[in-house]
Amino acid sequence: MSTASRPEVDVAIVGSGPNGLAAAVILARAGLAVQVLEAQETIGGSARTLDLGLAPGIRHDLCSAVHPLALASPFFAAFDLPSRGVRAVAPEASYAQPLGREPAAIAWHDVERTAEGLGADGPAWRRILGTLARHEELVVELALSDKRSLPSGLLSPAAPGIAALFGSLIALQGSPAWNQPFGTERARALLAGVAAHAIGPLPSPALAATSALLGTIAHGTGWPIPVGGSQVIIDALVADLTAHGGSITTGRTVQTWRDVPPARAVLLDVPAPTAARILANRLPARLERSLRRFPRGNAAAKVDLVLSGPIPWRDPEVGRAGTQHLGGTRTQMAHAEAEVAAGRLPDRPLTLVSDPTVADPSRIVDGLRPVWAYAHVPAGDPTDPTERVLAQIERFAPGVRDLVVASHGIPAAEMSRHNPALLGGDIAMGQVTMRTMIARPTAAWDPFRLAETGWYLCSSATPPGPGVHGMSGLHAARRVLAREFGITQLPGLSPTD
Repeated sequence: MSTASRPEVDVAIVGSGPNGLAAAVILARAGLAVQVLEAQETIGGSARTLDLGLAPGIRHDLCSAVHPLALASPFFAAFDLPSRGVRAVAPEASYAQPLGREPAAIAWHDVERTAEGLGADGPAWRRILGTLARHEELVVELALSDKRSLPSGLLSPAAPGIAALFGSLIALQGSPAWNQPFGTERARALLAGVAAHAIGPLPSPALAATSALLGTIAHGTGWPIPVGGSQVIIDALVADLTAHGGSITTGRTVQTWRDVPPARAVLLDVPAPTAARILANRLPARLERSLRRFPRGNAAAKVDLVLSGPIPWRDPEVGRAGTQHLGGTRTQMAHAEAEVAAGRLPDRPLTLVSDPTVADPSRIVDGLRPVWAYAHVPAGDPTDPTERVLAQIERFAPGVRDLVVASHGIPAAEMSRHNPALLGGDIAMGQVTMRTMIARPTAAWDPFRLAETGWYLCSSATPPGPGVHGMSGLHAARRVLAREFGITQLPGLSPTD
């Protein structure tokens, strides 16, 4: 089904998040006429950086602030952000796990330094995470595949051993045996904390996969923070798209398929239920039901802070990391996530915090700095998260409240006001389980193609799932090029191609 017999453009894309723009860049570079439609007045979806009016000159990242995949993902590696003037600085410590009054566990960029700080668990950390980090490219390719084809990296001699090591780490950390092979609370909490970049019960295989992937990158490429904020990544994508003839229309809400200009193919960078609504009664009934029923994940509630100084962490080493995971011990984190899964708001929600000035001091304006925080809460929760988030930070950084100049809390129920894709605060566009990461949003061999329609899904509701990596857009664009336009070779993505 095309929207008309005489298309206005070759491809229309609904949504200007990283996946939509990744697809747009690929298709425009293939010589197609591409138009992107964005409901907001600003471009970038969850990767925007805006002045929220909290303090003069202070800009906050709306959703994504730290970008482990911005340099490591195959799409962005090919797109070559550094050559486009995007500076992404990896702090000396990727993430930190404060543990009450005892010294925090720190995942330094340097795996040897990390192992030294983990005592008896240092050798196991070095053997597992260090080995995976040395083969980061293969690990990332495995994790960010379309879950339907064989990654080319699996043909390398090292692949069987690395795949087995990666899989065994996921199997252990995702099971009741998740306290193996690490024997100390420091190592266990450090690995469980990074799993908090997905939202779900602990332990679980899907969260263990998140932990294994991001833990690998922490000691490989690192967890970079873009200088100037997440928007610089979006701006680079937009510049390349327009340079290749693509266009973007903002303030253009798409409620139904009739709101999309005639095109030979349409890609939707939206949640699965939104795709079903746009194409209501235009899809096979079974597919439409599957899209509407794709299980929603639990949520994040956001707090933006302006502080008059650095967070006064009880353990000063914590402040050298770009990201802090605030949940305490592994048992405490598991309890908080179980409360969320049961639909209850925890008193001490698992909270992620980042002060981007650790890597980008240019964002300090007149002594003030932006601080970004997420708390895990039940889907659609209407509670302002500010007090709970501040209490969690104060728990590990006494006196932080004295530095708060301004704050802005966004309940999970209101996250979609900033980005309509964040339904009920679900930042993953769907539940994160092993089943839903493979059957995402359906178990179809081609989960991107919306039947015999010429319409495709390219959002995080498709494999490989959530994250600023552009790979859902790449996988969808590859299929659009081959099926709709007979183009079997992806175009080059570097600035010199």
